Amino acid sequence: MIIIKEVKTWLDGIRFTEFPNKMYKKNLFYVPALSMDERNVFNEKTNPVFEYCEAKRWLAYHNGKIVGRIAGIINHKLNDAYKLKTARFTRLDMIDDLEVTKALIDVVTKWALDKGMNRLIGPIGFTDLDRQGLLVDGFDQLNMFITIYNHPYYMEHLEKLGFVKDVDWTEKQIMWPVEIPEKVKRGAEIARKRYGYELIKCKTKKDVFKYIYEAFDMYNVAFNELYGFFPITQKVMDYYIKQMIQLVQLNYLWFVLDKEQKVVGFTVIMPSLAEANKKNNGHLFPFGWIRILKALKKYDVIDLYFIAIDPKHQGHGIIAMIWEDGILEGIKHQVRYAETGPELELNDAIQNQWKNFEFIEHKRRRCYQKDIV
Repeated sequence: MIIIKEVKTWLDGIRFTEFPNKMYKKNLFYVPALSMDERNVFNEKTNPVFEYCEAKRWLAYHNGKIVGRIAGIINHKLNDAYKLKTARFTRLDMIDDLEVTKALIDVVTKWALDKGMNRLIGPIGFTDLDRQGLLVDGFDQLNMFITIYNHPYYMEHLEKLGFVKDVDWTEKQIMWPVEIPEKVKRGAEIARKRYGYELIKCKTKKDVFKYIYEAFDMYNVAFNELYGFFPITQKVMDYYIKQMIQLVQLNYLWFVLDKEQKVVGFTVIMPSLAEANKKNNGHLFPFGWIRILKALKKYDVIDLYFIAIDPKHQGHGIIAMIWEDGILEGIKHQVRYAETGPELELNDAIQNQWKNFEFIEHKRRRCYQKDIV
């Protein structure tokens, strides 16, 4: 018999976070999230998103052993803004047993119905900066530090339970150029001379704070029309900045200013932390932080976290300016290739930026949906 228990205690929270790390420990392609961050994201005292979201977590047990987990989220601000009654599920992991998956989905569905919801989507997190999208292709590829890995049977289980595709994201492996493509050079030159854009790279992390909040305000505008997106508040900005400021590498952080010195472009790239965090199994202590520091200094793979361009300035060569400098940084560090984060398949602007690069599309992930009334 499958028993579902709500996560209520600190120890339950640890069990919830560590379940996939134990289940996938011998899997060659699974990369865990930082366990510390995963616990904090569900902490109402530390994560300001709970000012307008609510969430619940559950564990599935069989014969006293944990066999699955799931969380439910309701973003009330997003629902109110778009007149929706949508709940989300996230952190879905389970053994290959359809009855376990059904029990987990059933408990989220009941919770959502009790809250007046009529639709369930997922896996998708609290914000666009959270982990989202079930892996549906690319199971033999190393996961990124910021994305979800899962077995193929997750997809099979959800579809048997009546879920259908809502939207897909694709991920690419970009072969790093040995020189700057001519089209990139021309685009960057046009951006500087015709439009007067200026590329900013901060010399100290203190300097980052001169631009970061304006950059996130612009990010809210740039991503506003994308699937599942809702603008983040300054408190939520603070939450993510605090998470990343110690890890971010200034040579891979770019701000682009217009003639009025306003931020119109913002890009974050990181040396890949996948192998290091896989060896750490999600833990920084006692010695995991040493592997992370080494990975930040010596690497040949980089991860493209995101690029945000003010919609009023898209198509003016800002991306070319960023890549002109980015390619040089990659060459300097002997980068072999870059991994993109999930990119909406229907977002032509983000997909078209790779037309001047050699790449393979090697992963696909999906958000499912189901009407629950």
